[in-house]
Amino acid sequence: MAAVLTLDDLASRSHSGTALAVLGHPIEHSISPAMHAAALAEMARTDGRFRHWTYVRFDVPPERLSEALERLHEGGFYGLNLTVPHKILACSLVSTIEPAAQSIGAVNTLRRTTAGWHGYNTDGYGLATAVKETLGIDLAGTPIILLGAGGAARGAAVECLQRGCVSLSIANRTAENLRRLLTDLAPLARDIPLRGFDPEDIPYDLPEGALVINATSAGLKPGDPSPLGLAKLPRPAGVYDMIYNPPVTPLLAEASALHLPSSHGLSMLIHQGARALEIWSEAKVPVEAMRTAASQAMRF
Repeated sequence: MAAVLTLDDLASRSHSGTALAVLGHPIEHSISPAMHAAALAEMARTDGRFRHWTYVRFDVPPERLSEALERLHEGGFYGLNLTVPHKILACSLVSTIEPAAQSIGAVNTLRRTTAGWHGYNTDGYGLATAVKETLGIDLAGTPIILLGAGGAARGAAVECLQRGCVSLSIANRTAENLRRLLTDLAPLARDIPLRGFDPEDIPYDLPEGALVINATSAGLKPGDPSPLGLAKLPRPAGVYDMIYNPPVTPLLAEASALHLPSSHGLSMLIHQGARALEIWSEAKVPVEAMRTAASQAMRF
């Protein structure tokens, strides 16, 4: 696994070729370097340009993100991935942002331009592709029950609405956060039914055959409660948990007990990473190489 670098390492570090990096705080857990290294090695076999592409990780606290983006741009880095807690913070620090990322209010992929960084968000693509791959469900034409109202939920909600879901019901315990998200989503929803509810007070008329998406952090830590009781819902078509470590969360354990199709979030991580590398390289990306590397890194 690639070493964890800090901004203090930039002064003594030199690189040739095309440099890429992921920024987060903390970042020790990131398997992005392993995924991208595997993809670049595969790509280099048929295209010599990629023999000199490298991907590293930087631990950057949020108060130093502005400095980091400036110094990495000056240092010639070509592409960056951003993870927690930088996705929303970076929106005010980049030169330009793709319209889709503007709707989400968060960026997770940056590409160098002469004027600064250009921001993208590949999480929605990763989610849609992963749900189709693992559960055989299209976001388009499907009712969605989304758990959470934070940054990850916002990205998922925008993707579901843009792809034409049948309806979007969002569950969140903090009423103010839920109200704010629903207000922001209303112009995008247009004629798509949009509503919110408290997961402790589940409406009786939620749709049967919905896709349940967990965009909360509930399940990351041992002893975390499930974000919602699946048995209280009309029978869903499937359950997708964005969490990939641990691979079995309380929500997924209940889905298994109820014999519901379900998946953890590693596939989303893989596909959002593949899309980022595609943006930087403008080449076909070997997704299977990234999948193998990610599974090995997680020992799945």
